[in-house]
Amino acid sequence: MGSPEGRFHFAIDRGGTFTDVFAQCPGGHVRVLKLLSEDPANYVDAPTEGIRRILEQEGGMLLPRDRPLDTSRIASIRMGTTVATNALLERRGERVALLVTRGFRDLLHVGTQAREDLFDLAVPMPEMLYEEVLEVDERVVLYRGEPGAGTPVKGRTGDLLEVQQPVDLGGLRGKLEGLLSRGIRSLAVVLMHSYTWAQHEQQVGALARELGFTHVSLSSEAMPMVRIVPRGHTACADAYLTPTIQRYVQGFRRGFQGQLKDVQVLFMRSDGGLAPVDSFSGSRAVLSGPAGGVVGYSATTYRVEGGHPVIGFDMGGTSTDVSRYAGEFEHVFEASTAGVTLQAPQLDINTVAAGGGSRLFFRSGLFVVGPESAGAHPGPACYRKGGPVTVTDANLVLGRLLPASFPRIFGPGEDQPLSLEASRKALEAVATEVNSFLTNGPCPASPLSLEEVAMGFVRVANEAMCRPIRALTQARGHDPSAHVLACFGGAGGQHACAIARALGMDTVHIHRHSGLLSALGLALADVVHEAQEPCSLPYAPETFVQLDQRLSRLEEQCVDALRAQGFPRAQISTESFLHLRYQGTDCALMVSAHQHPATACSPIAGDFGAGFVERYMREFGFTIPERPVVVDDVRVRGTGHSGLRLEFVPKAQSGPPRVDKMTRCYFEGGYQETPVYLLGELGDGHKLQGPCLIIDSNSTILVEPGCQAEVTETGDIRISVGAEVPSTVGAQLDPIHLSIFSHRFMSIADGPHPAAHGHLHQYQGAPGLLLCPLWARRRAGLQRASHPRAPGCHAGDGAVPGSAGPSPCPPPLAPAPPDSAPVSWLQTQHLGADLRPGDVLLSNHPGAGGSHLPDLTVVTPVFWPGRTRPVFYVASRGHHADIGGITPGSMPPHSTTLQQEGAVFLSFRLVQAGVFQEEGSGPWVQNLYCLPEVEALSRSFGGGGGAHRQPCWRSFKTTGCGAVTEALRAPGKIPGCSGTRNLHDNLSDLRAQVAANQKGIQLVGELIGQYGLDVVQAYMGHIQANAELAVRDMLRAFGTSRQARGLPLEVSAEDHMDDGSPIRLRVQINLSQGSAVFDFSGTGPEVFGNLNAPRAITLSALIYCLRCLVGCDIPLNQGCLAPVRVVIPKGSILDPSPEAAVVGGNVLTSQRVVDVILGAFGACAASQGCMNNVTLGNAHMGYYETVAGGAGAGPGWHGRSGVHSHMTNTRITDPEILESRYPVILRRFELRLGSGGRGRFRGGDGVIRELLFREEALLSVLTERRAFQPYGLMGGEPGTRGLNLLIRKDGRTVNLGGKTSVPVCPGDVFCLHTPGGGGYGDPEDPAPLLASLLQPKAFPERGSVYEYRRAQETV
Repeated sequence: MGSPEGRFHFAIDRGGTFTDVFAQCPGGHVRVLKLLSEDPANYVDAPTEGIRRILEQEGGMLLPRDRPLDTSRIASIRMGTTVATNALLERRGERVALLVTRGFRDLLHVGTQAREDLFDLAVPMPEMLYEEVLEVDERVVLYRGEPGAGTPVKGRTGDLLEVQQPVDLGGLRGKLEGLLSRGIRSLAVVLMHSYTWAQHEQQVGALARELGFTHVSLSSEAMPMVRIVPRGHTACADAYLTPTIQRYVQGFRRGFQGQLKDVQVLFMRSDGGLAPVDSFSGSRAVLSGPAGGVVGYSATTYRVEGGHPVIGFDMGGTSTDVSRYAGEFEHVFEASTAGVTLQAPQLDINTVAAGGGSRLFFRSGLFVVGPESAGAHPGPACYRKGGPVTVTDANLVLGRLLPASFPRIFGPGEDQPLSLEASRKALEAVATEVNSFLTNGPCPASPLSLEEVAMGFVRVANEAMCRPIRALTQARGHDPSAHVLACFGGAGGQHACAIARALGMDTVHIHRHSGLLSALGLALADVVHEAQEPCSLPYAPETFVQLDQRLSRLEEQCVDALRAQGFPRAQISTESFLHLRYQGTDCALMVSAHQHPATACSPIAGDFGAGFVERYMREFGFTIPERPVVVDDVRVRGTGHSGLRLEFVPKAQSGPPRVDKMTRCYFEGGYQETPVYLLGELGDGHKLQGPCLIIDSNSTILVEPGCQAEVTETGDIRISVGAEVPSTVGAQLDPIHLSIFSHRFMSIADGPHPAAHGHLHQYQGAPGLLLCPLWARRRAGLQRASHPRAPGCHAGDGAVPGSAGPSPCPPPLAPAPPDSAPVSWLQTQHLGADLRPGDVLLSNHPGAGGSHLPDLTVVTPVFWPGRTRPVFYVASRGHHADIGGITPGSMPPHSTTLQQEGAVFLSFRLVQAGVFQEEGSGPWVQNLYCLPEVEALSRSFGGGGGAHRQPCWRSFKTTGCGAVTEALRAPGKIPGCSGTRNLHDNLSDLRAQVAANQKGIQLVGELIGQYGLDVVQAYMGHIQANAELAVRDMLRAFGTSRQARGLPLEVSAEDHMDDGSPIRLRVQINLSQGSAVFDFSGTGPEVFGNLNAPRAITLSALIYCLRCLVGCDIPLNQGCLAPVRVVIPKGSILDPSPEAAVVGGNVLTSQRVVDVILGAFGACAASQGCMNNVTLGNAHMGYYETVAGGAGAGPGWHGRSGVHSHMTNTRITDPEILESRYPVILRRFELRLGSGGRGRFRGGDGVIRELLFREEALLSVLTERRAFQPYGLMGGEPGTRGLNLLIRKDGRTVNLGGKTSVPVCPGDVFCLHTPGGGGYGDPEDPAPLLASLLQPKAFPERGSVYEYRRAQETV
């Protein structure tokens, strides 16, 4: 929109610390201003004060603060604010009550049931936003036409629905009046299936408003998308934040005459668009501040850099935001902020806990940066308030920050400069630890200077910030080196050159207003109105007309809304989107057709199908062409283009740039003389050779050696980044490079972005990667535990680089490598020279490091020029919904042999010479299992053999190849068994895993190309040694603590499976060596059932426990077991014979092993100790879920209720997805109150979950803790046992016991009561809780990269 002559346009970014004001003044010139967001001694509101100062300066007349400002000269005010974000972070929003369908009172508390931090025994979780819950008597279900069903109604999606119970408004009225009497005025209404049937929520909302509630958020209006859990969180956030925003806006308006009646006031939303103040809501406001920065660089850097894709890099004090722009905004539609999952369009801004205030540590030989932050108070050590050493201190020590360029606002009196002395003193303490390790550690080396230590921390911080950028680019099929780095924020300029160089970028662009880029982005942003509605149509020719009609209707809504705001039609554009996914998968993509015009075989709005396939292939590496595509949502984004453009008159050169001063900065190799320039004195065309510093009032820019900075005609700084100096990294251990390699390896684990994430059902794993190089010095697999159980135990176990030793046969007592390492070793031994590039292998046998048969591991050998045999193996593991066996889901509760659990693969050639062996062309043999081969393998890894008691079906030859289809169907030839029931899904998932491996190979190749094969393999060994050191330190600390209390260095524990099988453990600590013997002698024998746990399961459980006990983030790998000797009796339940059934051992016995280990160490009381496996299936469907319970309490924390614990972290299917895809009704899903054990710290409660069946099916349950209670510790009481009930349609109630399969009929109800956790400490202990224990944990990270990492750690 045009600028009225003689009036001001203000764009204001109100941040948490500073408020930035960008004003376009009459005549077109610009004024900028930065002031504190909170300064109550001088003004009430920072944005109002900023406007007042600029009007005063421009008008030349005094404007008193105590009088409302005249608005006659103000045309518009645009604002981005962190008011909502801060209220969410600090939990200072409105008092809210949640109204939810009866039976789901604790649904949002349980959420996905997954833990935020896999290894934190205290299970910190975000607080709920609501204060009270009211259950609403109403129910809507999907119509299936059962006898006796009511008349169907049609929902917004087109689905037929059955209203089983109308809303009981009479009963609700009194409850709402009670809320009002208790002072609650804001409601969130969240009812089942309201995304498609909003009438019930609307009736509740109307009643609440009639009674006097001031704000009512209906989930069907907040975001009408399927999945009640994120939609419910969104409605709660809206109810919690919107009143806070409204109060702020009302206060802001009071500072102006007429309360801004004739001024256009717009607020930035999380999606990067401006919205009128009256439609600015809490759920759309949480990224209001950061969104302005993305809009800022997209409207400036992207344009002036010729349309090259841009990475935004905004480094602040406590965190860093990274984002990407390549011609269109990248949105996500479900993301977490401050621990709250919001279902709303948001710019994909990824926040990592690394900033100028990130603290520096040296732990067990590793340089560690963050995630802890010094905050604003006390701040870094240089702030003179006793703060810790941080990244800012390291930069100050290196000479990259000049105290004289900062205001004198530090120290207790806030009147002193930055203190270099305080930074050096704080860093010297860390340097002393570093040098003690170097001189006395396992690889003695020369000590480092203080500057070398500071430089090391800066390099590690840079690598930590590179990691999300790699995930945004490489993991999604983009080349990071093809991007421009747009740097803004106060701290980014010190690191931009190094980060660009590390990523291969050759250009850094720093806008002249980089310190106020978010405010500038507000000035350049457009007004946006979006319309979206749910859908359930197939994307097929017969539905294209309906899709076009729905898109046209939404487009009309957007145009009308923008015209109502004063935009002529010529300034309005629209873009249509379809939310598409392959049928049967959960991975939906919001697809635009703007680059895919309509064809004869597409909707008139565009070829969305072509866009979907193109993006799916780029991000995931494969497509499923034979699979139907489903439309989940229809969306239109309307944009009112403001027409506001900023003109800049470049400052002409007046000779060469003036050097303000000379200083000395430290770089690799030592100090260098470094000129300092003032940005305000530089003009168009000035070129500055690095090293140099460019300083303005808001930031310091470091131009590193080999780089050149140039002032552009628009007054910006463009830095040409020189090529990185060839690496001189050697194979010898260097702590700095160790830390950098740790981040690089983890980037590879993150790298295959969601290649199979969300590919099938809720239990379908996101495959992580294991790298297993063959010739490093130590045998192990370095892993990132990314799915349910500890590393190596279940689908999706993410692994990152590990190493396998040169010896084909490790010592008898060497631990079996977890995850795929034994598989890799097997390939080397049995296939050897027969492996060729383009081959991919498949394995799931427990004797080869497998967990249970549905977890299929795909292994790709990596070849390197000059080597005839593989130098690495890359592996991904994923849980498959079904691979055959005696019950649907391949999780039989009563299997007694391995063959009854599904298809078995020891070393199957899945891909040969690049050809996927779906139907097969080579020899495939169907014969009895070659038991001696597996026994030999098991013995070589310390496992047990045993007599051949019963033949197991063998579905392959070790050296053969053949049809994986035939192999998956082979169990059907065994009496009582079936072949896979989901062949199509199996094949699609296997292709996804192969694609994930290929992405991993690419990333590994790049790393080797940069450093060399020998160096990469050496550092894999060094990282294992680092994990070993961390465990030794923990064992020494544990032993020293016991010794100081006069306790013996031997601890023990015992627990039992429900069949009475004992799990016994005795741990002997060697204090001098920091080692231990874990002796499971006395554990019960192999059982005639499926609770047998392969040795790899026990070792994985032990790694998990050791990592928890270490208590800080370390690279998770087999090095953790180096200080440990494990004694497991051969033939026991923890080391069974190769043909033993194991499905229960993986999911149940593993839990008991963890309980015993943690009990021996006294770490915490027992958690629920069970996965509560529930499988449901018939001829045309299969479903499997694991269900949460109570976590054990510990010394300083109450156990978390309704969460998965220890070796499982499975996400549960959303209730609306469950009911829409499967013939069940979820009647109840809530906490089992009082089931946690009493104690000084209470055990967490289990849950109650009731499923009503709508079809005949076979129900299978595989559970534990139905006989033995989860123990309490230190006087705490045990948790309540679990219970499995079947309520027949005729009213009979049957206790199913812990393990059974039973036919169910329509109308039957399965009622699952999961165990509670044990209590800790005497329940009568009156000691008050420590204040530190009451502080909620912060959850600063957000964005798609964070969400993907969370998904890797769950399913």
